[in-house]
Amino acid sequence: MGELRLMKGNEALAEAAIRAGMDAYFGYPITPQSEVLEYLTREAYNRTQCTILQAESEIASINMVYGAAGAGQRVMTTSSSPGISLMQEGISYIAGAELPCLLANVNRGGPGLGTIQPSQGDYFQSVKGGGHGDYRLIVLAPATVQEMADFVLDGWLLAEKYRNPVLILTDGALGQMMEKVELRDQEPRGNRPVPSWATVGKDAGRERNIITSLFIQPEQMEQVNLRLQAKYREIEKNEIRVQEIETADADFVLVAYGLSARISRKVAEILRAEGIKVGLIRPITLWPYPYQTIADAAAHAKGFFVLELNAGQMVEDVRLAVNGRCPVEQYGRMGGIIPSPEEVAEVARKMYSKL
Repeated sequence: MGELRLMKGNEALAEAAIRAGMDAYFGYPITPQSEVLEYLTREAYNRTQCTILQAESEIASINMVYGAAGAGQRVMTTSSSPGISLMQEGISYIAGAELPCLLANVNRGGPGLGTIQPSQGDYFQSVKGGGHGDYRLIVLAPATVQEMADFVLDGWLLAEKYRNPVLILTDGALGQMMEKVELRDQEPRGNRPVPSWATVGKDAGRERNIITSLFIQPEQMEQVNLRLQAKYREIEKNEIRVQEIETADADFVLVAYGLSARISRKVAEILRAEGIKVGLIRPITLWPYPYQTIADAAAHAKGFFVLELNAGQMVEDVRLAVNGRCPVEQYGRMGGIIPSPEEVAEVARKMYSKL
């Protein structure tokens, strides 16, 4: 068993990054994720001598990530909704240049400056590209503080396997929540081989490495895009992660991720106790998305109920997977309000009664 600690989600994420052998972090403080930078500033350099830098802005942060990733470094940045919006151009550049890095968005209410309370309003931005061009991020959605820690190394390994940015999409409640966490052992820094594509200087006997997302000739740009799309199809084939709870006999299926999935699990228990055959599907990867899992459940379900902390975003993917086989309804609260399981159960109960 690894070391056990009681930690906030933001702190667990930062500690996991240190233990994963992170080489560099560039960030800018914004509530509700400022503890990440604070924790790393206090803990990281003295333990592993990795680079921790508060940049002058989110735009500077993501472009520093671009540079460090190009040099083959294990690098990360974190922010919250408006900060992630500012990073979109840089994220598109990094995806276009096929560089691995880890991003985390501790989502807060919006649009605009919004609130500092939890939300899931950044789903579209996270899973549909966000910035310009045809690119995708691998998106992981933790539901516990333990997963806030676990998904750090998992995310970097995925990023390095596919040379693609990975985003941990979480929210202010999970960032601030304290739970027991089992931490991995410290991975030494500098033990990983330098990637062959990295721009770290070259020997006289090999060609120079060029990292860019600029391709002037349309034919060349199209070939780059085709290569990216082929990579995305490979990720869709291999990396879908999903949790199913009592879906085998379910005729009423809840679908939720992150904090909403925790609420939905209690809702399922309440409705099961009333004799309703309820199951829960929790997408862990929001991209690639578990369309087939939902489609399989739709083959025998009478209806689907989607809980989100937004006006209805992931529900569009659920409807795409269900493909008209049965009704799909969504319930969401906004502005940082977290509904109680009893409130959600009442709404779900009414929907089920109409099926």
